[in-house]
Amino acid sequence: MALWLYNSLGRKKEPFVPRVPGQVGIYVCGITAYDFCHIGHARVMVSFDVLVRHLRASGLKVTHVCNFTDIDDKIIRRAIQEGVSIEALSGRFIDAFHEDMAALGVTPADIEPKATEHLGEMRAMIQTLIDKELAYESGGDVFYAVDRFPAYGRLSGKHLEELESGARVDVDARKRNPLDFVLWKGAKPDEPQWPSPWGAGRPGWHIECSAMGVKYLGESFDLHGGGRDLIFPHHENEIAQTEGATGRPWVRCWLHNGFVNVIDDEGKREKMSKSLDNFRTIRDLLTAWRGETIRLFLLNSHYRAPLDFSLELLDAARSGLDRLYGALRGAEGVLGSLPEVAPVAWEQERREGPEGHAARFQEAMDDDLNTPRALAVLFDLAKVINRLTADDQPEAREACRRQVALLRGLGGILGLCGESPESHFRFHPEETHDDSAQGGLSDAQVEALIEQRMEARRNRDFQSADRIRAELAQAGILLEDARGQTIWRREA
Repeated sequence: MALWLYNSLGRKKEPFVPRVPGQVGIYVCGITAYDFCHIGHARVMVSFDVLVRHLRASGLKVTHVCNFTDIDDKIIRRAIQEGVSIEALSGRFIDAFHEDMAALGVTPADIEPKATEHLGEMRAMIQTLIDKELAYESGGDVFYAVDRFPAYGRLSGKHLEELESGARVDVDARKRNPLDFVLWKGAKPDEPQWPSPWGAGRPGWHIECSAMGVKYLGESFDLHGGGRDLIFPHHENEIAQTEGATGRPWVRCWLHNGFVNVIDDEGKREKMSKSLDNFRTIRDLLTAWRGETIRLFLLNSHYRAPLDFSLELLDAARSGLDRLYGALRGAEGVLGSLPEVAPVAWEQERREGPEGHAARFQEAMDDDLNTPRALAVLFDLAKVINRLTADDQPEAREACRRQVALLRGLGGILGLCGESPESHFRFHPEETHDDSAQGGLSDAQVEALIEQRMEARRNRDFQSADRIRAELAQAGILLEDARGQTIWRREA
């Protein structure tokens, strides 16, 4: 199966074929560096990190660009409040971004341009738009003339005549059309400013991504991503600017991840936003949960779907991650050491057939990055490993080694299972769930007994199934059967 991605431009899944065979260019809108990153930022970065990992695992050479907005109204206001320069303020939060992303296992982009380092490219593009009569100077500012670009609204599905001023569209008497947006802002007292042919000032927000995208990926490239909130007006404006300046189609496939909803104490959902003061920063969450736990929580939902956030769901993700590492710990105890993490050789693993773990994993990922289905394959592999570790036959040991290597290889595409079990469980020593020294059952033993019970039930041997359930209950393991699966937890 070829990779299919949902293209926001056509509002449907499409087969992804790189412009240049074997090579992919992807631009992801990064952060505005004026505060610490929250779980919404984490979702964007983890989603596109997984896409880049999957593309590379599929044998493609990827150039990944993710920008930093380091000049903006919010940055200026906070810098003034704190009495520091915009460089100092944005630099502090860019450093914090890198720390948070490292904790989440996000691979740094190949190129991380800053807006203030690309003013020359922005001024050149603005001048081109003026020369083509797609932009005009008015009162010291330069505006894009939206009605001069007939394709405006194509990405968002909005018709030009129906558009009204939105949250990011300033009603300004200097504009010829209320929907025209600023490309260059004239200087204001006590604000950072740079020279330009239209007077001192600074760039608008939208122009930076157009200029930097063209510089690093060219006038046409493969993929552009970001949060769903950027579709309009930011990405719509990027298309107008760039295609207006170059006269060429810019991005072939636009990808957008869904919103994050917060579940409050009463079970009500509301969109996470700073205006509602209901967001949680990544570094706040990292005091109680591993970065890998947060990552698994994010991947439990499809990247385009709304994501419900609650502390209980994070706890559930931690339990799931414990199951994966519990299988690896059991295998390590039997094998002596775990196989080295290596890239998955798809062709070799496909010999398992279409129902094999590698084939099912790739099928899930090729279906618009269906990470929930891909995660299900990892949990199936963990069950297989647990069964093999309970088998003392030599052939079972070799099979176990192969399955562990596959689990870690597939997990690596999702950014999971790359640590040692010891390192994973050391973070929460009170929750290691390793009771073997006290005569209890290890995770691997629990999983093996559950599999035996399920096999007995399939054979309608309910007496054996009940006996195993009672044995687990005596060891403090509580079972819950739902939707053909068994979920277990340790009695508090």
